[in-house]
Amino acid sequence: ETFHVQTDDELTEKELKQIEADDQDIQTILLGLPEGIYVAVDSCETVQEIWLRVQQMMKGSDIGIQEKKVKLFNEWESQNGVGMLL
Repeated sequence: ETFHVQTDDELTEKELKQIEADDQDIQTILLGLPEGIYVAVDSCETVQEIWLRVQQMMKGSDIGIQEKKVKLFNEWESQNGVGMLL
């Protein structure tokens, strides 16, 4: 099976902007992660892959799903100083 890799010349302006936005989103997420989590998600290529990997790592914890989401959000917020701006 073969596949064709699109070059920048073959992508629409909208597609190029989406790729750039996705790359920026991924970098923002990666920079806010503790090192142990960063290592686990560094090979992910999409935001969705990163989120799924983090969710998988959080399974097995004793805290509830909502508490996990709050804990992850608070960790991200503290790493990025987001809460300080409000």
